[in-house]
Amino acid sequence: MKKYLTVLLLLIGSLGFAQTVIQGTITDQSGNPLPGVNVVITNTTEGTTTSMDGKYELSTNQSGMQEIKAMYVGFITASKKVNLSENTSVNFSLKESVESLDAVVLTATSTFRSQKQSPLSISSFKAKALTRLNANSMADIVNNIPGVVADGGGGEGATNIFIRGLPSGGQNDFSPIEFDGFTLAGYGLSSTAGDVYARVDQGVKGVEFVRGGSSILYGAGSTAGIINYISKTGDTNDENIINIEEADGGRLKTEFYTGGKLGSEDSNTYYALSGWLRKDDGPLNFGVPSEGYQFRANLKKKFENGSFTFYTQFINDKQQFLLGLPLDGTSRERITGNDGNIVYQLNSEYLRNTSFLTPAGEYRSPIADGIHTKGFYAMGVFDYNLENNWKMKAKMKASSYVSDFSLYVGANGSANTPVSLNDYLTIHGYPNATNVNASYVGGTALGANDRVIDNLQVDRNRPITDYTGEFSVTKKKVGDQVEHNITAGTYLAYTEGEDNNYQFRTLSAWNNDPQMVNLSFTDELGNDVTFSDTGLTDRIGMTANKFLSQERAAFYFTDEMILNKWRIDVGFRLENQKARRENGALASAQVYTNPTLTSSLQNVKYATGAFTRAKVNTTGFAASLAALYTINDNLNAYANFSKGYFFPLVRSINVVSNNVVAGDYKPEDIYQAEMGLKFGTSKFSGTFAGYYTTLTDRVAIQRLNYGGSIGTVDGIKTIQDTKTIGVETSWNWKFANNLSFNGNFTFQGHELNKDERTVLQSGTVDGVALVAGTVTNGANVGNKLRRQPRVLSLLRLDYDNSKFDSFVSANVRGSQFNDDANLVKLDGFTVIRIGAGYTIPFNENNSLRLGFSVYNLSNSQGLSEGNPRAFAQSSTGEFFNGRPILPRRTFINATFKF
Repeated sequence: MKKYLTVLLLLIGSLGFAQTVIQGTITDQSGNPLPGVNVVITNTTEGTTTSMDGKYELSTNQSGMQEIKAMYVGFITASKKVNLSENTSVNFSLKESVESLDAVVLTATSTFRSQKQSPLSISSFKAKALTRLNANSMADIVNNIPGVVADGGGGEGATNIFIRGLPSGGQNDFSPIEFDGFTLAGYGLSSTAGDVYARVDQGVKGVEFVRGGSSILYGAGSTAGIINYISKTGDTNDENIINIEEADGGRLKTEFYTGGKLGSEDSNTYYALSGWLRKDDGPLNFGVPSEGYQFRANLKKKFENGSFTFYTQFINDKQQFLLGLPLDGTSRERITGNDGNIVYQLNSEYLRNTSFLTPAGEYRSPIADGIHTKGFYAMGVFDYNLENNWKMKAKMKASSYVSDFSLYVGANGSANTPVSLNDYLTIHGYPNATNVNASYVGGTALGANDRVIDNLQVDRNRPITDYTGEFSVTKKKVGDQVEHNITAGTYLAYTEGEDNNYQFRTLSAWNNDPQMVNLSFTDELGNDVTFSDTGLTDRIGMTANKFLSQERAAFYFTDEMILNKWRIDVGFRLENQKARRENGALASAQVYTNPTLTSSLQNVKYATGAFTRAKVNTTGFAASLAALYTINDNLNAYANFSKGYFFPLVRSINVVSNNVVAGDYKPEDIYQAEMGLKFGTSKFSGTFAGYYTTLTDRVAIQRLNYGGSIGTVDGIKTIQDTKTIGVETSWNWKFANNLSFNGNFTFQGHELNKDERTVLQSGTVDGVALVAGTVTNGANVGNKLRRQPRVLSLLRLDYDNSKFDSFVSANVRGSQFNDDANLVKLDGFTVIRIGAGYTIPFNENNSLRLGFSVYNLSNSQGLSEGNPRAFAQSSTGEFFNGRPILPRRTFINATFKF
């Protein structure tokens, strides 16, 4: 009897612990299966992901009414309530999302969450939106982000990015550019912009920008935000894409992507391969094309409890870079040249293969290559789910790039505006010259009314090698009232690079794509003078020979908590940086012996081989607290506060002598606070927030235009404190079928609270004599931050019915000051963009989209900057030196998916 009773009890027990099976299929709205979708039971630790055919199966002990949720990057999160008293089938059809607050985000977090559930400011864009944008540069992409100013007036690369209310000389000081969670090359070492190392292609699934809060905690860390491009992998994007793009100005670009499973149906190995090849004579044609290619790939191996993904990239690209030029002093618009045509820029094809002798041998300028970047990165990412809700993640990356940056600084010298030949001679101290012979190199004599101008070429050679690793473990702990996701991790990086500069000055005609000018004469003492030889007026030679290195070691700890109505994030990061700067000594020697040559043409600078070296060591810490409260199904309130830091660039270390630096090398502290609301329904979603930011002891080096043969060097070191208060809103209103109005608006007030300046180099700049060691304090306190407008906005109208799509957008930038002294004010401007496309479906998986877009439809000539290297630029006069935004350009493209 006892035996039968035991069996009966076991049967009853087994029934009590019987599991319910949930299964189903998840597709997009076109019926295509979606692999890799996260399916979870809300408020539990139970979940799974869909297979390649979009199917899933989940066994659970849960019972009664439960909410099943499907989450996938780039799609609106969907949920259904079901009764788990018996096995059930739950299918989902997910809708794609570009701006929706329900889109799942991955950056700066250890858990899956939507924008609506995150207590941070987050913006994201997916691949389809990036393709339709036909971006000229990184600036076109990030200008869609609230509170971000991005200047792409120089061309495709080296975008200047300014984050809401923070002072910066440009580049990406406070907003590192990442691919799959890592910067590509030595973030914080020098001022090289991250977008020269890699650019967007069809292998990018989307981009996320996280501001403040936990953006300072993970990986490389950031004081203001992270721009993270997320790659497609074959397990989530089984497709093939070819995109062909043409534009006026001789642009032809081909992009591709292919990804899927390797091997048999039972294989757990997936591949993705993407890249681009392009040639472009524009956007401002001067006879030297931008051309190059990029390849990216990843290989993913899935295990029962995790995966390993290997990423790699190779780039070999030459892109032309354009700086400012003299404009009309009143209208600040482009003016005509000697030939009667408008002068758009002063870069010249006639300087190809320019070379001259130095004491170390012949130097040949890479001026025709523009920004030439060549190199690669390789990265491995290992994810593994351990028992008892433990998760481990390890990332390792090695990269090596060489970036030769040819910077043609038009209108730089003693005659930095177009002048007649007589005035040019007077400016240079030869008012009584006779027997003047001025002719175009290899050509005819100058016309009687032809004007000329001085220019400066800076060739920057910047090799960089970077080794980075990150390791973290996460523990999910579920209690009765709260779920904890506790992460502890470490970040290690070693980077070394060089900064080698060569320079020379030229004399050119005042024309678009100007010819070089040879100039000789007899001075008032009767001496024959060759002032310009093959267009060169000064063979300056080597002006920088620097070696830089940094070691970074960080530890971070975070806890992302989920409660019934609350989500609370806390985190801490401690980081040490050891940096080294080695300054090579330079000397000048006579190389050319022709007695008629000026000393500037006879003598050339070179590296002596001697170095002055110094090391610095400093530690910074960051802390973040963020909370989100669910008011109802449609409305959340959030707030976050963070204390972060930024290590001054290694190139800003002022080495006085061996092991001696001027001033302290310490972290720049930044405090950010934000409070706002997030609202989301099927028809309308949006955010509204107020924010406060302070930055202390901001160190920056101002590069100035010294007279004589010094050229562009580190001139003044500034230390600043700043304060910014602002409000920001974003919205997406679907007010009709397939029609939506979206955008954002930022208003901010900012000022300098501290402004200490130390002269680093003696010399004459813009007629002002500077003496090394001179310190001034407080001259600009109370002024507005330079290159930071008070008003920013994006307004965009979209129509998309799956076959026909169109948009019109307006990027509005308010007025801004070009300098800390607030003497030069740049008027605000608006960039209007339109686009449309038609998709032809061939069958369930094949389609062809034909589209076009127009950048700067109204052909605005708004200025992205004045003269950043001027010591005291005048806001009045016959001419004004500035850089207009790029002119109108039309793109057409065809995208074939199969």
